[in-house]
Parts: sequence; C-alpha cells; structure tokens
Amino acid sequence: MNNKAKYISILAAFSLLTGCGALNSSSNSTETGTQAKTEASTAADTTTDCCEGKEKDCCKEEPKDCCGDSAEAVIGKPEKTDINIGYLNSTAHLLAFVAAEEGYFKEEGLNVTLTQFSSAAELVNGLESDKLDVAFIGSVPTLTFLSQGHDISVIGGAMTNGHGYVIKSEFADKDEQGVEILKGRNVASVKNSVQDAELQILLKNAHIEIGEGADKVNIVYFDSQKDAYAALLNKNIDAASAYSPYTSLAKSQGYKVVYYCAHEKALENQPCCRQVAKTSAVKDNPNTFTALERAFIKAYHLTQSDHAKTIKDVKKYIDIEEDFIETEVYGGFSVSSPDPDKQGTLTLKDTIVELGYTEDFDIEPHYNTDIYKKALDSILAESEDDIYSSLKEHFDDYE
Repeated sequence: MNNKAKYISILAAFSLLTGCGALNSSSNSTETGTQAKTEASTAADTTTDCCEGKEKDCCKEEPKDCCGDSAEAVIGKPEKTDINIGYLNSTAHLLAFVAAEEGYFKEEGLNVTLTQFSSAAELVNGLESDKLDVAFIGSVPTLTFLSQGHDISVIGGAMTNGHGYVIKSEFADKDEQGVEILKGRNVASVKNSVQDAELQILLKNAHIEIGEGADKVNIVYFDSQKDAYAALLNKNIDAASAYSPYTSLAKSQGYKVVYYCAHEKALENQPCCRQVAKTSAVKDNPNTFTALERAFIKAYHLTQSDHAKTIKDVKKYIDIEEDFIETEVYGGFSVSSPDPDKQGTLTLKDTIVELGYTEDFDIEPHYNTDIYKKALDSILAESEDDIYSSLKEHFDDYE
C-alpha cells in the first residue's frame, strides 16, 4: 500500500469537529481560518468603580483587585491592546477560552479576539502576516517551522501530553494494549505532528519496523487530525491518531485506545502545544505579551480551582458533551499549563532531529522564557498560593 495514499472518508458524522487540530498544512481551509470568532473582552480602561473620583495612587491603599490588577499598573502599559489569538478545535487550548470567559484579558487591559483555525500552517501564516498576535501550535510543527527559518518564537505552553492512538474494536478487546497490537495494521496519522513523532518513538523502542507486512506498522498520512480520524470509517484503515477531544469521542463510538501518551514512560511530560508569536512582535511589545501571559496564568489558576466553571467555559468553544471535556481535561491524560517547559521542548527537538523530521538548528534565539517569568513573578508578588507556587517550582525545574 502506498503510504501517501489518501482514502475517501465520510466527514458528515464528524461535523462537530470540523476544523480541529491539523498539526500540519490543511488544503481545505480559508486563509483566515474557520469561523468561531469571539470577542473575548473589551475596553483597555481597567479602572473599577471603587477608584472613581480618586487619584491614581488610590489603589495603593485599596485591595489589589480594586483596579483590576491591570498590566499597566503592574508591569507597564501594553504597547498594543487589540490582540488576535488563533487556536485549533481542541480542549488543549483551554487557557485562552478561560481567560476570555472569566475576563482575565480585560483585567490586563487587553481587547482579545479568538479565532479558530484548521492547521498549524495557517496559524504560522497568520502570525507572519500580522493577522495574529499569538497562536497555539503543536510543538512538532513549531520546531519544524523554526528549522525552516520562520520568524516565530515560543513564549509559553498550552498542553502537555493529551494524545495517543485508537483502534477498531475488532482488533482489540480492551484499552491500552500498546503499539504491539498495531502490527500488520494500516494506521492513519498526520505528518509533522507530535502524534506521529510519538508513535515512531514507541515503535522504535519496541523494535517494530514501519512499512507493510505482518510484523510491521503501515502508517498512512493525512493532512489533518480530522481527516485521519474520519478515515477509520474506511475498511482499509484499522487505527488512527487521536488527541483531545478525539480520544473521548472515539471511545464513545466503540473504538479502543491503543495507548495514552501520558501513560507511556518514554513520552512522559511530552509538550504537545506551545504559545507561539512573531519574534519581532515579542521584542517590540514586551508589556503586551507579559499582560497576555498574566491572563493565561490566571486562567490556569481557575482550571485548578474550579472544574465546573472551566468545563462550561471550554464548552463555549469546543462544542462536545461536557463529560468528554471533563475526561480530556481532568481525566489524567493531559495538563494544560502556561509554562514554556523549555527543557521538555529541547528534548523533543533532539528526538525529531533523530527521527529525520528536520536538520538540527539553534533554538535559543526563538525560545523566550523571560515573558513568562516576568508575568509569573508579578502574579506571585500580588498573591501567592499553592497553585501559583507550583507554577514557580515547575518553571525553576524545567526552564
């Protein structure tokens, strides 16, 4: 079978996931991404009623929340307040959803619009054409784009782990039997994706070759995660890559999980998606990006302290059953954190170079941890608790 062949797939059954997750180029999407534009906040003026008629120094004598803990008051006035953020149709990008719905962008003096896209390629094009200020992009395509000379930088994290593979129930009677059950099977995947890289890592560790044959795994590549998952409806495809929310959807439809990457020792703490921005924009607008990072950090805090509210916030952007959202976010298969996790990403870069995804390159000029550190330090100066302290500890360990 030709590994590059594409199977005709029935997409109607998966319309609720249209636009989801392709971690490489998608040929069927518009330049500006799919619809779902959301005005996340308004008004850069963060002065609250308690400060009306008072001098600007009033907040020094009031509770910290009196004037909204704005970026202007804490880290300097944002150079740019109208911000566009691109995301994929995945619960992995919930930090942006929560920051929007809970008003954290507004607290930081930012007016943010969220727009859903279909692929990493579209997101990078949006950044480089200045249509987007920040994009949530898979770590593997981010690294390959960097190796190709794109003017982008990683400034923060989005999700760790959260993906795996699923297989038709006729080939597996229970979940998590490992990659050995893929022998002799045709597996749909997405080139230039963390899902594909992880599968290749596990196959290599298990001494299983890629190709056709009873003792090999035949990988068939598709343009997007949506297409790869839909290919399961074709009799010639036996298994497929999946990331949130596809894994939960697959289980609800009777498929079995081959593995969750979070449960594989070789894939522990695998950075899935990163916050990416245009390198020159980050240099020109440090206060703006610090304000954004503060909003994401606040969003993380809420995800750890209020599960019900988090699920409802995500539901407004990822229209699937709330039970699926709860499983994907709180089921132990992933962690959505704003931490840049530089060490984890550097390890992944070395891995994909070894796998032949790209030539080696110097990532240092394109990995900015200063923005996140400044944002987190400013948050901790205002209010320190166990959740914020855990972010500090993780950053210190993995920066």
